[in-house]
Amino acid sequence: MKTVGLVSGVLQDGGDEELDRSLRPRRLQDFVGQERIKEQLAIALEAARSRSEALDHVLLAGPPGLGKTSLAHVVREELGVGIRTVAGPALERKDVAAILTSLEERDVLFIDEIHRLSSAAEEMLYPALEDFRIDIVMGQGPAARTLALDLPPFTLVGATTRTGLLTTPLRDRFGMTFRLEYYAPAELASILRRSARILAVEIADEAAEEIARRARGTPRVANRILRRVRDVAEVRHEGVVTTEIAHEALELLEVDEHGLERADRALLDAIVGKFGGGPVGLSTLAVALGEEPDTIEDVYEPYLLQLGFIQRTPRGRVVTEHGRRHVGSVAPPDTEAGRLFDA
Repeated sequence: MKTVGLVSGVLQDGGDEELDRSLRPRRLQDFVGQERIKEQLAIALEAARSRSEALDHVLLAGPPGLGKTSLAHVVREELGVGIRTVAGPALERKDVAAILTSLEERDVLFIDEIHRLSSAAEEMLYPALEDFRIDIVMGQGPAARTLALDLPPFTLVGATTRTGLLTTPLRDRFGMTFRLEYYAPAELASILRRSARILAVEIADEAAEEIARRARGTPRVANRILRRVRDVAEVRHEGVVTTEIAHEALELLEVDEHGLERADRALLDAIVGKFGGGPVGLSTLAVALGEEPDTIEDVYEPYLLQLGFIQRTPRGRVVTEHGRRHVGSVAPPDTEAGRLFDA
């Protein structure tokens, strides 16, 4: 069984990457949460196995850190086949041809950030996904001819955080589309207890639940916090993660009771303190924070919107009443921001 990882044009390597993979569930029964997706996927996997066919192409959508890559590797494990893992932005047309022709029957090709494929690479995928063949142009000018190469049946698993950026022809070639949702604290606590067993860390149930409440509904965030809490427990204490040690570590990490970190609070403070609670344009806010607009829009804002702490309006970002209470500010009743929020 082969596994090849290519991220931004280089093979995956490094301690953190290896650790992340070690915490990933290997089988569908080990994957916590996303119950409806698991149910549908289990039926499709069983049907593919019983017919000895390649699984239909799968599109996984949702915010970062919810388990799209893990599900791709679960599909590989359940089918007992090989997998090629590539990053969409790194793929060029010639790379697509080389990868597709190296696949074996029923293998899984996992493309992360598939919405960032170049148009040339995407167009080469179309006949491969539909007819399991690729067309290669040989020669140039009037002497050029097209050579059709047959491919073994394979499964493409695409992951995207921006479904709206996918072209319709590409999106329509996926037989199954799943959107992963944020996790409940109880699900995250279960994931944390499993991760703690893998990391050989003893953790109290209450400590796991406290970390889960501050993990932004995201397993990746929960596991990241767990590793830092483990460090505090080992360096400052006896190695066991108790509720008190979890509180101490979370305070050290500046993760508050809502899961907000320093950068999140800085964004709220900037809108309230510098712009009267809003509305403020994205580009102006980016300059005030010293961040790129895309970073604010894709990294910080989704969770603040989910909590109801900010609001996107036609005129800009506004901190809501909930957000003001969190930063300890009360909106003046007659401000434009207040009128926008009430509207």
